Amino acid sequence: MSEADLDSIFEHRERVKKPAWQKALPWVAGTLLVAGAIALLIAKFGNTGHSYNTPLSNTPAVDRSQNPATVKLAPGAMKTARDFVRTAVARQNLRAAYALAGPQIRQGMTLKEWMTGNIAVIPYPVDSIDYAPMKIDYSYPREAMVEVALLPKKGSKARPALFMLGLMKDAKGKWLVNSWVPRMSPPVPNGSVNNGAGQ
Repeated sequence: MSEADLDSIFEHRERVKKPAWQKALPWVAGTLLVAGAIALLIAKFGNTGHSYNTPLSNTPAVDRSQNPATVKLAPGAMKTARDFVRTAVARQNLRAAYALAGPQIRQGMTLKEWMTGNIAVIPYPVDSIDYAPMKIDYSYPREAMVEVALLPKKGSKARPALFMLGLMKDAKGKWLVNSWVPRMSPPVPNGSVNNGAGQ
């Protein structure tokens, strides 16, 4: 290469202008190539997703929402309820009370733990009771709910209380107390200015 040719590479030259479509041609070709590759992959592999639609069936549904037929409460269930109040609620003869308690009341406690008296049963001074009527809320073959009103003797410091006592029949057919919950009534507004009533 001559010295003049070497000097010419340093000379300023104007670029040759190409039409706009020629500049865009490589980009258009590249886009078409990628789109074609994607279309080929979709055609070859298709939809690999799984359908989770529930299949339709003509078989009628089984309605399990109905409660079982009510039955007369067994005398043994009512005896269990009374004995539970006399023992567990009164905190007397806790060994006998342990045998009457269902799994929800025992809460996994051993007899030794139970005998301490620190049990999941709200106590009541049974010696102060004048009358303890029981009303059956519902009674099914294997479970029942009984309302127990504990009404103290006149002049007693104990206050009247109402409890819901849940009974269940175990696998051996023995009735057990599985819940002992106070029945609370919502407070009734007294109409004072503070609670906004009576204005």
